[in-house]
Amino acid sequence: MTIHPIVVCGEPVLHRKAEKIDSFDAELAELIDDMFETLAASNGVGLAAPQIGVGKQIFVYDADDEVAGVRRRGVFVNPILAASKIPDGRPSIEDESEGCLSVPALDFPLKRAHKVTINGVDGTGEPVSLTVEGWFARIMQHEYDHLQGTLYVDRLDKKWSKKWKRAQREFGYNEPGLSWLPGTDEDPFGH
Repeated sequence: MTIHPIVVCGEPVLHRKAEKIDSFDAELAELIDDMFETLAASNGVGLAAPQIGVGKQIFVYDADDEVAGVRRRGVFVNPILAASKIPDGRPSIEDESEGCLSVPALDFPLKRAHKVTINGVDGTGEPVSLTVEGWFARIMQHEYDHLQGTLYVDRLDKKWSKKWKRAQREFGYNEPGLSWLPGTDEDPFGH
C-alpha cells in the first residue's frame, strides 16, 4: 500500500466533477487500499479520490457515528446522495465548523443537512447504502461534494466566504501544484 500526497485547493482535479468508475478490478482494489492507508496517515475521517489527484467517483471513510454509537469504515463508488433540508440561520462556530485535508490548517463553520441517505456500490460492485444523521451525515456530504468538484469552502455563507478569500490569498491556496504528504510532512491540523 502507498500513502499518496494530498493535493490542495487550486489543483484542477478538485474543482471538476469526477468520472464514474466502471471497472471493478485489481487496480481499483489497490486504489482503495492506498486511500485507506493515506486516510489513516492523515488522521482524517474521509478521503475522496480527487484529493489524491485521481478524478474518479470514489471515497473512503473511517469515523465514529456518534448518533448510531458505532464506528463506520467503508467505501462508496459512484454514490448518489439525498439530504434533508439544510437548516436556516447562521452556522455555529462551536458545532458546525468543518475542515478539509485539501484546505490544510483551516476550518470554517458551514450549515449542512442533519440527515442523509447515500447509495452506491463498494469496491467489488456490490450495492451499499447508509442513512445517517449528525456529524457522520456531515462527513458523507463533504466527501460526496468532492466527487462533484465542490469543496466545503465553496459553500460558505457571505461572512465566512470573505474570511476564506483572505486566508486563500495568505496561504496561496489558489494555485495548482500544492500538496502535502501525510506521515512525512508536518500535520497541518496538529494531530
